[in-house]
Amino acid sequence: MATAVKLIDPSQNEFLASLEARAKQANSFLRAMAHRPEVLKNFLPLYAAVVGPGSVSRRVKELVYLACSCANTCAFCLASHLPNARKAGIADDEIRSLEAGKDEGFPAEERAAIAYARELTKTAQAESAGAELRRHYTDEQIVEITLVIGVANFTNRFNNGLGIVPEG
Repeated sequence: MATAVKLIDPSQNEFLASLEARAKQANSFLRAMAHRPEVLKNFLPLYAAVVGPGSVSRRVKELVYLACSCANTCAFCLASHLPNARKAGIADDEIRSLEAGKDEGFPAEERAAIAYARELTKTAQAESAGAELRRHYTDEQIVEITLVIGVANFTNRFNNGLGIVPEG
């Protein structure tokens, strides 16, 4: 599917140009968001605060992000998060399990976070999965996991809505 909006050329946006220069690669997500430069500038610190270090492990955050991206079939987010997932210790067979909607091989606390992510993504409520989540995580961690789910669903819908696909 073709991108529904014209992507901003980095030569037209100094901030975008600096981001891509640091990353040493083009990024369709950022190029689309650059239509709203203030949103782009403010989204990145929020994104970093949500997915960065906190009270929940990097591994659980990546599992949750991938679970949402699988549920939403967001090719861009899946491709973007695979390197981080692998760095966080998520094996290829675990990624395939997430893609297939299966979570039997994960420890109970990870299964709870994955189920919560899937249910919240699909229904915007998570009553059944929320109870199990509470058995494994503190209120602070539940808020952090929910923030990751919110950001994942935002980026999934942004990319899918605009037809943004992985580069290359």
